[in-house]
Amino acid sequence: MAGAPPRGDDRPTASSGGALALTLLSAASGVTSVAYEVLWTRMVGLQFGVSAFAVVVTVTAFMLGLACGSAAMAERAAQCARPMRLLGLLEAGIALFALLLPWGIHLWTPLIDAAAGDFSPAQWHVLLALVSLLLLTLPAAAMGAGFPLLLEAWKQYGRSIGTAYGSNTVGAGAGALLPLLLLPSMGWSNAMRAVALLGLTVAAGLFCLDRPRRLRVQSASEPVPSPALLLNYGIIGAASLLLEMAWVRLFSLAMLRTEYVLALILAVMLFGIGLGSLLASRRPDSRMMGWLPWCASGCAIASLWLLPEVSGWLEQANFDSLGVAMLIQGLLLAALTLPVTLSLGAWLPVLSRRFSVNGSWLYAANSLGAALGGLLYVVLIPRIGSSGALALAALLLLLPGLILWRSRRAWLGVPLVAVAAWSVAVLPPARDLLPHAMAGSKDLYRYEDAIAITQVVEQSDGQRVMLTDLRRLDASSEPTAVFVQANQARLPLLLHANPRSVLFLGIGTGISLAGSLPFPALQRSAVELSAGSIEAALRWFTPSNQGVLQETLVYQDDARHFLSATHKTYDVIIGDLFHPDLAGVGSMLCVEQFERVRARLAEEGLFVQWLALNQFDQATLAIVLRSFRQVFPEAQLFLDGMHLALVGPRRHWQGAPALIAHLNLLTAEQSTQVTASEGENTWLGRYWGPIEESSGATQHEWAPVIEFLLPRLHYGPGAGVAPLLQWLLARRPPVEQAATLLQVPPQKREGFRRAYIGTELLVRSELAAWRGSALEADQLLRLAYEADPQDRWIDYAVSDRLLANLGAAPERGLSRQELLQKILAINPWSVDAWRALWLEQRAHGDAAAAASRAHILELSPLERAAGPGGNSAE
Repeated sequence: MAGAPPRGDDRPTASSGGALALTLLSAASGVTSVAYEVLWTRMVGLQFGVSAFAVVVTVTAFMLGLACGSAAMAERAAQCARPMRLLGLLEAGIALFALLLPWGIHLWTPLIDAAAGDFSPAQWHVLLALVSLLLLTLPAAAMGAGFPLLLEAWKQYGRSIGTAYGSNTVGAGAGALLPLLLLPSMGWSNAMRAVALLGLTVAAGLFCLDRPRRLRVQSASEPVPSPALLLNYGIIGAASLLLEMAWVRLFSLAMLRTEYVLALILAVMLFGIGLGSLLASRRPDSRMMGWLPWCASGCAIASLWLLPEVSGWLEQANFDSLGVAMLIQGLLLAALTLPVTLSLGAWLPVLSRRFSVNGSWLYAANSLGAALGGLLYVVLIPRIGSSGALALAALLLLLPGLILWRSRRAWLGVPLVAVAAWSVAVLPPARDLLPHAMAGSKDLYRYEDAIAITQVVEQSDGQRVMLTDLRRLDASSEPTAVFVQANQARLPLLLHANPRSVLFLGIGTGISLAGSLPFPALQRSAVELSAGSIEAALRWFTPSNQGVLQETLVYQDDARHFLSATHKTYDVIIGDLFHPDLAGVGSMLCVEQFERVRARLAEEGLFVQWLALNQFDQATLAIVLRSFRQVFPEAQLFLDGMHLALVGPRRHWQGAPALIAHLNLLTAEQSTQVTASEGENTWLGRYWGPIEESSGATQHEWAPVIEFLLPRLHYGPGAGVAPLLQWLLARRPPVEQAATLLQVPPQKREGFRRAYIGTELLVRSELAAWRGSALEADQLLRLAYEADPQDRWIDYAVSDRLLANLGAAPERGLSRQELLQKILAINPWSVDAWRALWLEQRAHGDAAAAASRAHILELSPLERAAGPGGNSAE
């Protein structure tokens, strides 16, 4: 039996050196297996556009293949005269499959894009899931078939199933991290080839280690486990996968959902499982069965109970570098999950010895259960969420263990575990998970599916924010933020001579779409994958987005599928602000995606992709600029606050004449509305020149770069937008050259020069403030206001600076109310100034307080202090 001392013809004759070599080869086999899985997940994620779907599909195919392969080889392995040679052949076959896969994918991708128009989004995802399952189950089945052969190889050295499973799984933990080293430098295709070459090396090593053995007689082989044992261990497998998926989602909320954290969680789990199996093989005490289910279940619940503490600590933690952050977060993950993963790893050797059965069948049952657990997760999370799925997984880890233990007294503790699981089955509110950023807030809405967790949180001042996966602040109803978001529609539409149709890639809260409302006779369409975002925009942000979604044709779809499927063309396409460091999102800024967008532009169409400067550094921004320019050779740059607009004309850049022609089609009132009272010169003054040709890396779907470089910006001295602004300033063309590039008419050049210089002075003022040169910053800001007093960014900066010195009003010979009136003359959109004036007027019984309060609510409809519930004296 597995793990028992060898019998008869199976007595170990191999050397300790051979055992060491097999240990290394077994671990290397685990490295390649999980590295393949991670790379396949990325491949499927690019097809689906959603990393969560990709994880589920890949894991399901992987586990289903392991189950089928292990079951098919469970009985045959014992009769194999040369198990290592056959295992080497399987490793070589998997490697050859991996070597051919990039070639097949490059052929497959255009066919998939071409077929998109024949399927709805749901049908599209079903088709991709079936194709992926068929494609990936075959090599996974070969991996599964290798496990019984690995067991037979180890029996030649007198080792148990725990050693085989443990060494292989510990290697698998390293395999989860390997793609992080390969993908940034090699890209997906070459990374797959590198792992395949390692697989061929493992195959060669197995061939070298192989030698014939005498076969065991049939009567000596281990019996097949009973159906009840297979069923219960299968349930444990399903619970394990549920737990893994829930951990990935929940811990990623606290640690930022980047490529690094996803791999880190998987690596920590696999290391724990492997270590648990190795420890159980060295101390194969059947009494372990008594505490394994309690440890796994109780510690899983405890990990969820500790989530707010972990998240709150990480919110305030400062790490010197990404490496330090990953190390500390990895140790933290290990502390939270190790008791559970050790227990999960110990189950296989303990059950194999306790019931004296063929471990390959147990492995197959566990893998099949895991495959079903992945599908169960997708079904459950819209209903009970990841917290509920984790609580359910904790119960499923306990109950089969108690059934197998067969102790009636143990069942007395089940109600206590059920109560504990119920107490943590709902995700805590944002104020508990982010006690600093969301202090005093309350959750208004939460929606969770396989794509993301979408939350709407009302802050203490009444303003609402949308959070995606907790850490991503997608949008806010704060008035200045509303202005910023609306500009994402204003600029692209202004730059087109006569826009009649616009497509938004992503809607967020819908506030950016609202910037298009003043443009007459405009057909609006939008693509948004997240059902939670669509519902949140409709229900919770209507006061800020002016109900624009009621006038917009909204498609719930992946942008890649939509752009591949539709035959419509649009005058303007607008790419929303994305979080490019998150897993899978960087593909929205790749050459292939830009090409899909360009194909959907009308003849004189214009594409604008927005970037948040605080999410990039010089190197990564240069990669995106090169990628964009490769598709749009006449691409231009505009800077709006801290957001950079990449403007790509389908044909030729039309510059200022297009904007002027557009405004000439409108009435004076319409012109004021579409420019947000800033006028044409201010908008043209935000021009930053063409994207210049440069050499270096570009971002491709199969050669990702930026998502592996960007996470380091969250840590250490590399963070901060000042160096990037300095770099952009050095690239900006002189004013006369800019006027020529924009084709500004001679009679309008003086106004353009003033606006252009005003924008630059504002940026230099902000840089001086970041350097701590307050006097220089004030001087530059005053010059910026003199150059272009219509620029609202300048107006906001001036009013904020004056408000900060409101207490010094008497020194200027003014009352506080008089200074506030002067501030509002500069910036009539400052809610802070209106609020301060209202409070002053109310305190003095001034009848004008009612009008000031009305101004506040006009600019900020959700303002709590001035709202109906506020302490109003009027």
